[in-house]
Amino acid sequence: MDIMGKELIVGEVLKPQGIRGELKLKPFTDSAEEFLSFKRIFLDGEEFKILSARTGGGMVYLGLRGVPDRNAAELLRGRTATIPREEAPEPAEGRYYIADLLGSEIVTEEGEPIGELTAIRQAATDIYTVVAAGKEILFPAVKGVISKIDVGNKRIEVDRKRFYEVAVL
Repeated sequence: MDIMGKELIVGEVLKPQGIRGELKLKPFTDSAEEFLSFKRIFLDGEEFKILSARTGGGMVYLGLRGVPDRNAAELLRGRTATIPREEAPEPAEGRYYIADLLGSEIVTEEGEPIGELTAIRQAATDIYTVVAAGKEILFPAVKGVISKIDVGNKRIEVDRKRFYEVAVL
């Protein structure tokens, strides 16, 4: 999930599903099933009450109030889905919302500053983008690279040796 103000980005509308106005969404959450607990969703800032939700194949299918048919659903294609931050479930132990990590200072365990975390690309292994002295550094968030995450102080410590072994400078 990413951040947009006080909202968390939870997915993207891919296309209409069927003829009754259902939407197919690509979830940006750890699990598509998280959508089953949402009561409402915002699509590019426009609020919709969720009437039905189901998952399948890692995708989410939503029926929304005010979206009665395929034509109405087609108009929502490509929109970003968000929920208010306060309605988001607490992440599991050792898991974090991307929104909470962005803007963190990346430092070595010795305290040597590397740069600021500006983006996280979700993949099999998340790819972190750090801006240091105006240049982007990419590194995978693999075991042994990140030593400690302090969300409250916006600080992520990395093992210097491992970081420079896997970083794309």
